[in-house]
Amino acid sequence: MKIILTLAGVLALAVSTPTPAQSKVVCYYDSKSYVRESQARMLPLDLDPALSFCTHLVYGYAGIQPDTYKMVPLNENLDVDRSHANYRAITNFKSKYPGLKVLLSVGGDADKEEEQKYNLLLESPQARTAFVNSGMLLAEQHGFDGIDLAWQFARIKPKKVRSTWGSIWHGIKKTFGTTLVDEKEAEHREGYTALVRELKQAMTLKQMQLSISVLPNVNSSIYYDVPAIINLVDIVNLHAYDYYTAARNPKEADYSAPTYKPQNRNELLNVDAAISYWLTGGAPSSKIVVGIATYARTWKLDSDSEISGVPPLHTDGPGEAGPYTKTEGLLSYPEVCAKLINPNHQKGMRPHLRKVTDPSKRFGTYAFRLPDDNGDPGLWVSYEDPDTAGQKASYVKSKNLGGVSIVDLSMDDFRGLCTGDKYPILRAAKYRL
Repeated sequence: MKIILTLAGVLALAVSTPTPAQSKVVCYYDSKSYVRESQARMLPLDLDPALSFCTHLVYGYAGIQPDTYKMVPLNENLDVDRSHANYRAITNFKSKYPGLKVLLSVGGDADKEEEQKYNLLLESPQARTAFVNSGMLLAEQHGFDGIDLAWQFARIKPKKVRSTWGSIWHGIKKTFGTTLVDEKEAEHREGYTALVRELKQAMTLKQMQLSISVLPNVNSSIYYDVPAIINLVDIVNLHAYDYYTAARNPKEADYSAPTYKPQNRNELLNVDAAISYWLTGGAPSSKIVVGIATYARTWKLDSDSEISGVPPLHTDGPGEAGPYTKTEGLLSYPEVCAKLINPNHQKGMRPHLRKVTDPSKRFGTYAFRLPDDNGDPGLWVSYEDPDTAGQKASYVKSKNLGGVSIVDLSMDDFRGLCTGDKYPILRAAKYRL
């Protein structure tokens, strides 16, 4: 009898104890990788090895038509024409991975034509209606499970790395006033809240998901009314990286995505501070997803740069473009890997980068090469690798947050060039959740 009662008690406890929610792994796919060259070109088929690790796949990016405010493909030939039809190629993965949710993202800094349209749309109820109706139609026609709003708000102005006294003075100035980057901040905040509400209302009837992506260097306290929108969205993707880039800070290099504030730095430019705003505003931790960038930010070192390589340090603009990404100041993870080693110690090759890890696991990894006597500039690189991605996933788990997002899959080592393992950053993050 005692055994029966004990068993009944165990069963009752099992029923009453809620099952922990599955951690989200939101995988971004930037479709412009389709038109890259050589090893950097990524076709939909290349996504397959990653998708068993992803709970969500976000296709980037759609845009907004300036004159009608309708949501439209940014590359019709690639996205919807029969010759490629990437939208359908991506959503068709759901037949192989039935638990996968595929969302269509709009904005994401990919929509460069008349960028003021993102604010103008928020100012007009008619424009919002056109956007909602067209977005719903586009998503439904191509089999998407929802829409991700990666809204292109104005960015905060670049901030210098400050000493302790500089930070104190900056805090005093911030208390008494700030420099506006948007003269209609309040109106755009209200318009965005209305857009989220109207889009969610349309989606509820279709049982579709709505996520938002807070892009780097957007001031959440200006544009995101957390109490008003948090119950309307399924996921908040915080792109908490790119705090320092060569484009924003050409003369000064620092960790681009520290988890916590390094000493004598700005209080707000770190992952923990970004999360705190949303949690303090009442967001459930389960809705917060932390972005992990798979690419590096790079700077050029010159004769005035500190020889220790320890950030912050003086720089001379963006680092040279990589062979595949072909963008100054940016390298994919495989491009970084190639610079960390000198295969077979070949003569005539530039010295490899010296990798410096962070024993505290609070700030991140960097690598550097000093300029040489022949006039070749040095290089300083802030980047994520599998170790730091795993550390951020552990941080997410310790905070009971919703999960991580990988931004994006095309910059991870999707061909296994570094060690033979495909998608090492994605895998490392997934395994630590």
